[in-house]
Amino acid sequence: DIQSLEPIIEELKRLNIKIYSTGGTAKYITERGGEITPVEELTGYPSILGGRVKTLHPAVFGGILNRSENESDAAEIKEHSIPDIDLIVVDLYPFEDTVASTDDESEIIEKIDIGGVSLIRAGAKNYRDKVIVSHRDLYPRLLEILQDDGNTDLKARKEMATRAFAVTAQYDKAISAYFSGVSQRQLRYGENPHQKARFEGNLEEILTQINGKEISYNNLLDIDAAVNIIYDFRLHDGIAFGILKHNNACGFALRDTVEQAYTDALAGDPVSAFGGILITNTKITHAVAKEMH
Repeated sequence: DIQSLEPIIEELKRLNIKIYSTGGTAKYITERGGEITPVEELTGYPSILGGRVKTLHPAVFGGILNRSENESDAAEIKEHSIPDIDLIVVDLYPFEDTVASTDDESEIIEKIDIGGVSLIRAGAKNYRDKVIVSHRDLYPRLLEILQDDGNTDLKARKEMATRAFAVTAQYDKAISAYFSGVSQRQLRYGENPHQKARFEGNLEEILTQINGKEISYNNLLDIDAAVNIIYDFRLHDGIAFGILKHNNACGFALRDTVEQAYTDALAGDPVSAFGGILITNTKITHAVAKEMH
């Protein structure tokens, strides 16, 4: 989200940090009074192939991958007039969002980020000397670092590198899933509202949703726990009925009828059962449905 860069740009200006940038980000920064050096000036090459090749150049990656304590590295970047790049900020092309929004293969392919992933991996590999910001979720952390005049320790840089490799791993996994034909479904949110989650596979082949909100990550955890508890009693005779709350059973019964099974399962803990998950191994009768309601 380019707009969330605004306070970061102000801090970069305050610290008089030289910024190399491309495309829309460069335009955004200059419109807000920031000074940028186009990457094309650093590399000596324009953006080519419709923007497919912009940053893939030794002048960029030499500035990221050089090791501060390596005398040979220092000599080489000086010989080739390569600037030392201390901070790398990348927001990858939105591949997964594109897959979710269109079936146009050419549009999807163009959202496979090449340079961005390479920049992230280079910055993360050289975390002893560099700070890598691989996702917009880390912008607040970057702002804190800049407000502290850019000071970081090795532990913080390694943590950001760890996140960076996780970002690229997930990105490649999504691309692999697309090419292999594995369906991915974005869920409403993750374990908490501020987190994201996805389901890999065809959910509609597994479940038939009759009504209600779109299935969430926590719904799937509850469903998985409920199915497993019923499965444990697959070899027992009778009607099984379970009531779960936060993935734990608060009532369970095996009876001759679904009506009795529901009543006795509810009796296990009628307070915790409120707002819980109900599951059975048979059809729900109209009488039981009315009782539930």
